[in-house]
Amino acid sequence: MAENTKQQVREFYDQIGWSQVGDGLYQNARYEDLRPVSREYIHKCHMRVKRHLAPNGDILLDAGSGPVQWPEYLTYSENYKYRLCADISITALKEARTRLGDKGLFVVADIANLPFKPDAFDGVVSMHTIHHLPLTEHKKAYTELTRVLKPGKSGAVINGWHNPLLMRMAEPFIGLGRLLSGRSAKKKKDWSSEEDQSGTFVEKMTPRWLKNELKDVVKFEIYPWRSLSPRFMRWFARPQFGGKTFLRFVFWLEETFPRFFGENGQYPLIVIKK
Repeated sequence: MAENTKQQVREFYDQIGWSQVGDGLYQNARYEDLRPVSREYIHKCHMRVKRHLAPNGDILLDAGSGPVQWPEYLTYSENYKYRLCADISITALKEARTRLGDKGLFVVADIANLPFKPDAFDGVVSMHTIHHLPLTEHKKAYTELTRVLKPGKSGAVINGWHNPLLMRMAEPFIGLGRLLSGRSAKKKKDWSSEEDQSGTFVEKMTPRWLKNELKDVVKFEIYPWRSLSPRFMRWFARPQFGGKTFLRFVFWLEETFPRFFGENGQYPLIVIKK
């Protein structure tokens, strides 16, 4: 079952997810809010990752690197000698090479079975990757990322929670907005059975699940990466209604109450330490 799932994910990203749809943009960008009103907030959220990485070192592991698609992602390794991109998608690694050049190392690898020796890396990042594994392999992915970290170093993992509190609270208002605007309810497609393929396998965890599974196995802390989903921002961060100011206020709240927003927002920043 797990191997079939990984094959599905690999095929999706090789054939669809990392196909370019514009200048430096990929099909995968459809899952992001790229409007000008959201740009500052998204940039600041991307840059949170750097706080939890060693500022420099020999090699930064990017586990599930994709094409290293956003400019902020490149800054994570700017003071490292090399960035090692590990991904199951050949297309992703080819695209990453165009961005990193001689500073990049590229390995086809499964994040739950990393082909590296222990204590190999000065830092680790993994952006939106573990949720593409079956839930039964999430724990193994976290232990693998910890295994390859050097002692005293840390890594940053970005994923999405399953049905987080803040987004649940927003759903009635989004539903009302869709009703008043005459738009039909959101429908999630199965990409493998649709001509217009739009997504692939995703299985997300909850904060309780993560704490229970990693307790006494991996040392970690949960911070907010971004508490708002793109769907939420498109509905409620409107430029004509002070959307940029609203998002600055949300960022302030995330910084002021990191535990609450880390565990109840859409995207946690899970910092692993060794």
